[in-house]
Amino acid sequence: MLRKAIIQGRIEYGTAKSYAQAVKMYEYRAENYHKSDALFEIEDIFFEETLTLEIPRFVKQVFDKTFRNTVALLEYCTQFGIAGEIDAWLVDEGKVIKFDHLEPNSDKVVVQRFLKGKALIGLEGQEEKAIEHFTKAIEKYNKHSQAYQRRAKVNRILKKNHDAIRDYDKSIAADSTNPFAYYGRSKVHLINEDLELAIEDLELAIKKSVALQPVYWKSRRVKGKCHFDLKQYEKAAFDFKLFNNRKFVKDNPNIPWKRYVAFYYGETLVGQEEYEAAIELYELAMSLPPSPTNIEDSELLTRMGFAKWKAGKNGYIKDWTDAAALGDKTAKKLLKENS
Repeated sequence: MLRKAIIQGRIEYGTAKSYAQAVKMYEYRAENYHKSDALFEIEDIFFEETLTLEIPRFVKQVFDKTFRNTVALLEYCTQFGIAGEIDAWLVDEGKVIKFDHLEPNSDKVVVQRFLKGKALIGLEGQEEKAIEHFTKAIEKYNKHSQAYQRRAKVNRILKKNHDAIRDYDKSIAADSTNPFAYYGRSKVHLINEDLELAIEDLELAIKKSVALQPVYWKSRRVKGKCHFDLKQYEKAAFDFKLFNNRKFVKDNPNIPWKRYVAFYYGETLVGQEEYEAAIELYELAMSLPPSPTNIEDSELLTRMGFAKWKAGKNGYIKDWTDAAALGDKTAKKLLKENS
């Protein structure tokens, strides 16, 4: 049975010896273990001038066995590397049947320092230790895009924004296909209130990722909000609509943001004077669980009442009354002005 395969990524070997070992073993295992039933020839993905294995983005209908063989080959050759990662999806009618994330996991010093640093991200009080591990990895291999990107993330957590930008820049210089570096840098631009620069990076994060990756939808959400804040309502509506219509699989980190996006999609439609459509989005937002940056019921009721009022529909007084009962000052003011 044919299914869609999507594979992309890059592995860096660092030395000619490690690169040669990877090439040799790819050829040997392809012929002797998999009977040449794999998706890539050596010349398609190995590049001696950069000592890398690179798959910018590969999409093709393949048989399950061919996909499994290819991933097994890539996984084996990945372990000769010192940096990078490869993602591979097997998709059937939009549903992910198999997903593999490949990255070096050997006892090489660079690899172990990076993995130790990565394991410390998000652990309170371990930020400086994480930075130390990433710095050691970079000292051993100064083209380690993922180490720069993760160190930048920790610097952003520590509010060292200048250091974060520096590391994101270095991450992108080392590997311009890393979507996480563009997304992370956009977050620093937002802290600096530079929405235009943030949008540029978010567009690149979207371009360098695929819709099966959470970072793609994180970028859509944040980009939509940037356009909204700039009153670029048509562009904001495009991003919010895509996000709102997406059916995320269980445990996808974008699911908790559904209420937030539904609300701002509604706000965007109000900005476009599409009040009836906005009402539907506010009603959807009311039915969804709280978001990390939550929109309170009182604000939703106030805005929904406003949309009904502008659309010439009944029910806005009740919405404002309910919002006022929850303590919304704007609702109280609107009730007083329209009583």
